[in-house]
Amino acid sequence: MKLKNLYALLSVLVILSMALAACAPAATEAPATTDEPAMTEEPAMTEETPAETEEAPATERHGGWLDEIVFSVVSSDSAISQLQAGAIDFYASNLSSDRLQEIKDADLGYTQSYGGNYGISLNPAVFEDTNVLNPFSNRKIREAMNWLIDRNYINQEIYGGGSLPKLLGITTQLVEYTNLIETARALETKYAYNLDKAQEVITAEMEGMGATLGDDGKWQYNGSLVTLIFLIRSDGDGTRQPMGDYVSNQLETIGFTVDRQYKTSSEAFPIWIGTDAKAGQWHMYTAGYLPSGLTRDERGQIQQYYLNTSVQAGEPFISNVSDPELQKLGDDLAQGNFSSKEERDAMMARALELTLEDSLFVWVVDQLVYAPYNNNVTVTYDLAAGYEAAFMGNYNLRFVGQEGGTMRVGTNDLFTQPWNTLAGSNWVWDSNIMRATSMGAAGISGSQGLMGDPYTGLAWPQRIESASLEYKAGLPITTNLDWLSVTEVDEIPVPEDAWVDWDATTQTFITIGEKFPDGTTANTKSTIVYPADLFETVKWHDGSPVSVADFVMAFAILFDRAKPESAVYDEAAAPSVDAFLPSFKGWRITSTDPLTIEYYSDSYNADAELNVLPLWPASPTGLSGENSWPVLAVSNLAEAAGEIAYSADKADVEQIEQMSWVGGPSLEVLKKYLDQAKADGYVPYEATLSQFLTPEEIALRYENLDKWYADHGHFWIGTGPYYLDQVFTTEKSLVLKNFADFPDLADRWSSFSDPKRATVVLDGPGQVAAGEEAIFDVIVNFKDEPYANEDIKQAKYILYDTTGAVVAVGDAEAVGEGQYQVTLDAETTSKLESGSAKLEVAIVPIPVAIPAFTSFDFIVQ
Repeated sequence: MKLKNLYALLSVLVILSMALAACAPAATEAPATTDEPAMTEEPAMTEETPAETEEAPATERHGGWLDEIVFSVVSSDSAISQLQAGAIDFYASNLSSDRLQEIKDADLGYTQSYGGNYGISLNPAVFEDTNVLNPFSNRKIREAMNWLIDRNYINQEIYGGGSLPKLLGITTQLVEYTNLIETARALETKYAYNLDKAQEVITAEMEGMGATLGDDGKWQYNGSLVTLIFLIRSDGDGTRQPMGDYVSNQLETIGFTVDRQYKTSSEAFPIWIGTDAKAGQWHMYTAGYLPSGLTRDERGQIQQYYLNTSVQAGEPFISNVSDPELQKLGDDLAQGNFSSKEERDAMMARALELTLEDSLFVWVVDQLVYAPYNNNVTVTYDLAAGYEAAFMGNYNLRFVGQEGGTMRVGTNDLFTQPWNTLAGSNWVWDSNIMRATSMGAAGISGSQGLMGDPYTGLAWPQRIESASLEYKAGLPITTNLDWLSVTEVDEIPVPEDAWVDWDATTQTFITIGEKFPDGTTANTKSTIVYPADLFETVKWHDGSPVSVADFVMAFAILFDRAKPESAVYDEAAAPSVDAFLPSFKGWRITSTDPLTIEYYSDSYNADAELNVLPLWPASPTGLSGENSWPVLAVSNLAEAAGEIAYSADKADVEQIEQMSWVGGPSLEVLKKYLDQAKADGYVPYEATLSQFLTPEEIALRYENLDKWYADHGHFWIGTGPYYLDQVFTTEKSLVLKNFADFPDLADRWSSFSDPKRATVVLDGPGQVAAGEEAIFDVIVNFKDEPYANEDIKQAKYILYDTTGAVVAVGDAEAVGEGQYQVTLDAETTSKLESGSAKLEVAIVPIPVAIPAFTSFDFIVQ
């Protein structure tokens, strides 16, 4: 699956990022509250809070716990047998819920996570060949696909009933969903499986498009069968093929001819994302997304999954002509253009309705998934997305009670797309490796230098010394942790010398004074102070010290690739930057000793900690990996010469190779331009970067990069706890080695070991008389002990009538530790018709971001 975020150009700097997973770009999750999880007060937590269990013994080891990690591609079908045989120690890719019993029978350990989802991506384009009809260019036909698919059937028959049917572009039964439960449940009722309705709508629209239904019951257009090309994934956890077959069967039932093309990720992705949607090489694809971590605010999903301003910046998104209301809502939500929580929630509710009318994606299932490992392995994983999407995962991966050793890890795929940090691979298995070589992050672009909490989705300081946040009075921003200084102010004027845009002709930043001569203000200002010894203690894997030029280069190239005057202009990069610019209010370096960075924005996140942007020299487009300025300099020279291109879109247009820093024909090209840059002492964006570079650093950086390439045969370097030692792109394997010069000790994040997930039991009368009071009991536990009420943010109930419609929503009343009651008064029960009804309870803990749901059915008399 592909991460989602995804490629999020800084337009998602203060939203979530997703990372896309496996078949699609990756996406996002966290704790809920009475109204909206990320926007209400909760008890402050200290930096000691995560230590739920006894910390590991102190160590003097720097970098990762392991000496080596060998990653290789292993079929999910053989993963458990290979673990039992000792061929691998850990299978990092998630297995579907129907494999859980097999894992248990093999006596293996396993992670358990939510968040991975599957759906059908539909091609929205009108095809260039006018003799070929694309039914999915019609929004009403795309909408009708929701009635065509029986999600409950798929969950039971393919996933063993262990996953969650999914209708919406937010994660089912997580925080955002819980916050919008009334809207979510109402839409689930409206779009419940109804084959007759689907056929009625599709028939009317097909006839309106000029198609006819032949005597054989098959749709025809211009004398030919309407044949739908369906790219069905046959790899991964093995569930997408039967899901694709089911959808194909349903479409054939109502008259379509389906060309089922079974493909692996490496075969399908270049067609799905890599071809022009208008070329008509596909109609449908079994897409899969995995969040980049626990996301506490999923408003960015509207833009990401449905709009041509999507941070995924490519097909099929750029071919989708969205409803203008949905376009504005999605862009405004992504940029934080709302003034209150109530306005934000109303926008989300309306947007969810419109996304179903659009249905660029027809969602099918949110999975409960498992990654198995041998019992001598310790794994930290993200509760919403698993190990491969956890920022902390590789930092804590180790053998129990052991320092060092070689761990063999199997994964679903590797090198699915070329690796570069501007527009390369964002597949979850590739991104997992990239994160091992990089500084931590917190699930939003620009957050490297922080570390994402795998249980709550919040952020902890990793590389920074201190941070402060100012925000405009009245904004719904909540402080959760005590490491951040937060101040509410009446106004935040942006300094005239802050950089706010880019002039690709002069290769200089445009200042606030130049772009806004009358001045401007911002909603938020974050100030980051790095340690005084940053440039002595933090090194790139090639031995070079991190420098200010690395920070500046990452931001310069973000803007430059989106400007037509640039030598590396990429049309596909422009929409995301254009969407980002209205809310971006500038950044500036106020000191280099210690390095101090201010960032100004009108966009904001509801959690104060997620508005802190260290702007570490990592991917500026939301991908994983870090950016050493010499690597980008050499890459720019190669792209400017027209020999290779960062993005698949530009490579396709120019008919050249997409750039890979780890393999293929790109390496020879990059080496040629490295030699040129080294000989010339080349300074990229010279008018800007020359202020931050000395001749000595220029010579050292190119020399170290040249030696690195000679030793390792690739251009992938970072500053993380592991470095990429060997790459075998053909064999699909690689070797990571411990980076002993990493500044932090291996046990830095060892306290994250045992998430405090709640279990809930609901009981009450089996029969309720309409018009009379009814009382139900709720018991909340953790490991069979009462869950402390002070650790429960919300106990919410939802009452449904016999049709499944929502009748009432409210809060349960605490009556003891871990004990609540739901009282339905006479007025409420009088609204229930005779028949079956249901009460559902959602418990939202503070220590973890996964609500616990349960329900109770009763009869209304």
